[in-house]
Amino acid sequence: MTIRTLEKIITANPTSDGDGVKISRSLGSHNLPQLDPFLLLDELGSDDAADYMGGFPPHPHRGFETVTYMLEGQMRHKDSAGNEGVISAGGIQWMTAGSGIIHSEMPEQNEGMLWGFQLWINLPAAQKMRAPRYQEIESKNIPELSGDFGTVRVMAGEADGTAGAVTEIATQPTLLDVRLNASGEKSITLPTEHTALLYVYKGHLSVGDKKLSTKQLGQLSSGEAVTITAGDEGTGALLLAAAPLNEPIARMGPFVMNTEAELQTAYSDYRRGELVQAS
Repeated sequence: MTIRTLEKIITANPTSDGDGVKISRSLGSHNLPQLDPFLLLDELGSDDAADYMGGFPPHPHRGFETVTYMLEGQMRHKDSAGNEGVISAGGIQWMTAGSGIIHSEMPEQNEGMLWGFQLWINLPAAQKMRAPRYQEIESKNIPELSGDFGTVRVMAGEADGTAGAVTEIATQPTLLDVRLNASGEKSITLPTEHTALLYVYKGHLSVGDKKLSTKQLGQLSSGEAVTITAGDEGTGALLLAAAPLNEPIARMGPFVMNTEAELQTAYSDYRRGELVQAS
């Protein structure tokens, strides 16, 4: 069995997005602009309401998928199609923007910890103009694996024969929340051809002889499995993998298409108020 190793390590950059929300950006920064099919990974984590209460007011998307996963606190989302709901601690929302959607994500609380992630994943050309779709999974409905090593939450993909809660995604993604006890170790099988990343949000871990610490992202080599070993205080990390699309990318702001012409059409549709009617 070919074991994946750490090929590149990126430390997240502090920045802001939305209405002044303070975030840590690892993927989508100048250090690693994208890694097919992954486009962006942000971590939001603060107990100071001033860092997050502005939230993410209404903004458009077309041509890709957004994934919101909350560890603590909750976000209320609304969109131009009349959908509304709350993403609570431990829950996940997988939004396929497709042909276009205008949505907002706003914190529900005025104080207390807000901690979560947003991931952007590209869509293949054949699905960029598909109808938008949501998959919203409450924490209690996310499968978990537990053992002496700790716990693995399976949001998408598969781990040890346990299927994830999110299904029918074009890039066949794996999204796991790996929570290892002190010095715990876990080996996870992944499709060999899939792009794979590890992001540490708590503690530190090792992959082979290389270490990843809090707010660091590791790009993994190809291989059939990865073995993760926690440090002596335990660790929490996201393991991401998905099939690369190997297609051209034209990207600007909230739109991700295949050509510059398609990108300009997206902006034109948005300015005319026709983004969500596109098909």
